[in-house]
Amino acid sequence: MRVPTKDYALQHRALWSELAVELERCLLGDDPILGDALQAFEGELAAYHGVARAVGVGSGTDALVLSLRALGVAAGDEVVTGSHTFSGVVSAIVQAGAAPRLVEPDRATMVVDRAALEAACGPRTRAIVAVHLYGQPIALDGLRDWCDARGVALLEDCAQAHGARWRGTPVGRFGHAAAMSFHPSKNLGAFGDGGAVLTDDAALADRLALLRNLGKSGKHEFAAIAPNSKLDTLQAALLRVKLRHLEEWVARRAALADRYRHGLAGVGDLVLPAPPAEGRHAWHLYVVRTARRDALRAFLAERDIKSGVHYPIAAHQQPALRGLFAGRDFPLAAELSRTVVSLPLSQELEDDQIDAVIDGVRRFFAAPA
Repeated sequence: MRVPTKDYALQHRALWSELAVELERCLLGDDPILGDALQAFEGELAAYHGVARAVGVGSGTDALVLSLRALGVAAGDEVVTGSHTFSGVVSAIVQAGAAPRLVEPDRATMVVDRAALEAACGPRTRAIVAVHLYGQPIALDGLRDWCDARGVALLEDCAQAHGARWRGTPVGRFGHAAAMSFHPSKNLGAFGDGGAVLTDDAALADRLALLRNLGKSGKHEFAAIAPNSKLDTLQAALLRVKLRHLEEWVARRAALADRYRHGLAGVGDLVLPAPPAEGRHAWHLYVVRTARRDALRAFLAERDIKSGVHYPIAAHQQPALRGLFAGRDFPLAAELSRTVVSLPLSQELEDDQIDAVIDGVRRFFAAPA
């Protein structure tokens, strides 16, 4: 049985009657740049997360870079984040002019806990980027107050955590700002790149709105040197439709993750992800660990079952970044890069497709090594 990691056509086909209405409205009656659909989506996204403002930008990476700039991060500053993360997070810190300081994650959850982030902060620390990796919400209770007392900005990275909550509170409400990605693979994905920044700070939101638009303070006036990074009106129109379905999609992903948990318990050397006891995992990815990762992937591929690796090269080992970490090692991040594998998980998948993955994994570990 063919099992893809994502089926964009299937998702759009299911939503076509709603998408067609928004597309027609957008294409025939809206402004392609900073149009009404974008303003509407920004308001709806902010309301979903319980924050005052959302500012749409061109990508999740731009959401990070522009947030760091708007928060005052500059050359000579240090920004703390996790060692096991998408390398683009570390790259964004460098693009903002700062030096990244990496912290090893908790081995069980693969995300960094609050105490580790606090312990890594020093006199040059200007910000913390707390990444809700794979959809797993970080426990950030009290970290905002801790940061405020020390003049440190707290930026949540919610790129993989659409729909995640901690103790009933949506992610994106804990920091001074939160960066989001709408890459097509995300729980809430556009048809192309896109991103947004969430915040309760009106002045910060205004600064972000200026920075996303070439730094323009008027039609012909430039108040800052900044990129052209606006979320397209057309993408916002699509995202408005999808946002209405996010809750049901997260619930479906959780049901499929639970199916994996029951079907793969005790199989081989697999380490399975566990939902947080006091939060809601968004299940953007279902990431297991095994020392036989590459062999397992090859076995599944022979059965037309796709899988992924997030991520096969640790950030500190990337060619573009490793010079920043000369003489420093992050053994847990390196170990995870060798052992993590993402099994297919998306709301479009059927129960029997998940069962086919479970059967394939069980057969692999039952066979002689």
